[in-house]
Amino acid sequence: MPANPAQPASASRRRHLLAAALGGAGLLTLSRTAPAAAQVLPTATALPLTAQTTEGPFYFDPGKTRQDITEGQPGVALEVRFTVVDAHGQPLTGKRVDLWHCNAAGVYSGYAGQIDDYDQRVSTKGQTFLRGSQQVGADGVATFRTVYPGWYEGRATHLHMKVLDGNRALLTTQCFLPDALSEYLYTRLPAYKRQRVRETLNSNDGIALRAGDTVQGAVREAKGRYIATLMLVVDPAATSPREMFPPQGQHDDPAMSSPAGSHAGPPPGPPPGHGPHAALEGEPRVAAMVPGV
Repeated sequence: MPANPAQPASASRRRHLLAAALGGAGLLTLSRTAPAAAQVLPTATALPLTAQTTEGPFYFDPGKTRQDITEGQPGVALEVRFTVVDAHGQPLTGKRVDLWHCNAAGVYSGYAGQIDDYDQRVSTKGQTFLRGSQQVGADGVATFRTVYPGWYEGRATHLHMKVLDGNRALLTTQCFLPDALSEYLYTRLPAYKRQRVRETLNSNDGIALRAGDTVQGAVREAKGRYIATLMLVVDPAATSPREMFPPQGQHDDPAMSSPAGSHAGPPPGPPPGHGPHAALEGEPRVAAMVPGV
């Protein structure tokens, strides 16, 4: 279900229209400009490494090397392009990239014990949707075809990924997508509409705040899809910290599930000053989502 492309407009006019729409019932699409494929050149100045983040409780390797990870899941078509380089801009050709994320309803494949928008327990055991692996090409790029992710309580909109050298994870991190675009899709399209209002944005997600700019993805419109890009700057000698989450499919104990809409085994809490909060409304919500407002 592709999204309708936004009409050309200046950046200032887009912000004005988005602010007006947010103050009422909906949102306009706001896309960050990003190149079709990042042009990476070797540099003598070291690039900042992409921040390591929590793996989260819903990672497993389905053993599927594939570009298209959709498996029939509904949602807006999204192409994800990761450019994987070392600190000097050299492509890490041949390294493996794993991508996984929740579906439009905020549910991950392969696990029981998840809670949907109606406080019902959900099991996706045996399913592998929205998971896959790709090798980094000679140009440093790994590309996936998927759908725009949904959301669940306590987290901003994000993708999970790993960069691996054999069985060793060099980088485990997340890619955060623009809040204004997410808001438009979540409030306008049936696959994403929910009973609850999303309370966690990039500006108050503890993981996003700790990780900083290196995990902020860019999104642009293309024919029939959005394209999300992010450069992953990786230390080839690094090893991601190991995390002890329950094995695949073992989130069956209700005691392990968080409140409605959340998932078992939540990641570490937000930093001081960013604890539980109510969903913002009106002008404060605009200011929290749109850069420069």
